[in-house]
Formats: sequence, C-alpha cells, structure tokens
Amino acid sequence: MPAIEPLCHLLGITPGQLSKEEHLLLEAGLFASICEELKEIFRAPYKEYFRLMKFTVEKENIMLETNLVRLMVQDILSTNDYNLQGIAQYTDTPENIIQEVCSGRNTSPSAIFHRRVIDLHRNVRRDLYRAIMRKITAEYVTAA
Repeated sequence: MPAIEPLCHLLGITPGQLSKEEHLLLEAGLFASICEELKEIFRAPYKEYFRLMKFTVEKENIMLETNLVRLMVQDILSTNDYNLQGIAQYTDTPENIIQEVCSGRNTSPSAIFHRRVIDLHRNVRRDLYRAIMRKITAEYVTAA
C-alpha cells in the first residue's frame, strides 16, 4: 500500500531498512488496523438496528466484517464520484460481481478485490483516511 512509506516516516522508521518480511508484516498490520477503523465508522449507522435486534458485540462484528466491502462500495457510490461501471473498471472486476457485492449475495470477494476497493475508497474519501491514519499512528506511537 502506498500509505506504508508515510506511516514509516511518522513512526520514525526508515522504510529502506525494513526487510521484505518486515515490510509485509507492517502492511498487513496497517491493513488490519484500517479495516478495524472502518468497521467502527460503519457501525454507527447500524447502532439502533443492533440494539433492536439485541445483537451482542460479537454478532455486530461478524455482520460488519461480512459486509465491510459492500459498505465501502455503497459509500463510494453515495459520493457520486463513481458508478458501478466505474468501480468495475477501477477494480478490474466484472460489473455483475460488483452488483452481487452490493446486494449482499457475494460476501466473500477476493482479497485483491477487497484491496482495490479500499484503494478506491481511500481515493474517494481522503479526509476519512487521513483521520484513520492519524488515529493509527497515535496508537502505534503510544504503544511504543
């Protein structure tokens, strides 16, 4: 992810000094942290639904994890920056797959598709990702 290098600089790490394995581990950690933050952001609109359905936090997390890509695609569509065809072209994915994800029929798209959707979502919602990166950076610095 292109966000690795700025994160390294914020954390005082020289990216060139990381081994390939360390770079992959940092990228995986960043990916997981971003997904966790997105889950929390997407949790807010469903708060009342979760309460009415008497979901446990575990059930909420399962629902959010299962639908994370769908929620991101719907968020991209809500900005009117991209339509289904544009998302399909950007992610190099057939439009019918995008429709399946949006409708909830496909809750397990490929990791490559997931990563490309995050990349597109990051381009469309730059301010959101800046806030996420600031939060993640603060957590890493505090933990160190």
